[in-house]
Amino acid sequence: MNWYLIPDIQLTGKPFIKKVKAGGKTLCLVSVDDKVYALGARCPHAGGDLTQGWCEEGKLICPVHRYSFSLETGKGSEGQNDYIESYPIEIKDGIIYVGISSFWDKLKQAFK
Repeated sequence: MNWYLIPDIQLTGKPFIKKVKAGGKTLCLVSVDDKVYALGARCPHAGGDLTQGWCEEGKLICPVHRYSFSLETGKGSEGQNDYIESYPIEIKDGIIYVGISSFWDKLKQAFK
């Protein structure tokens, strides 16, 4: 897994949803309830831009058809049968890092 610095994001304690790029991926970075989450930025249902959505009860809500995804796991709500990628976050000295596994990392993990 490679760790990527997310520049120009200040953790002020205020909630936010931002579109960021890391490791060649476009991510949805969410800060809510003093936690930070990194998720895929596109809804798998209709391709909606999740950075235009909002958070409700621990879920990220798609602005297009209101599909919802767990902030912690990316799993879609009951009956949706879909998910968005979720990525680990590390915060060091107020700087956010996102962990992104390569295809080969995922393949190695599958055979452990």
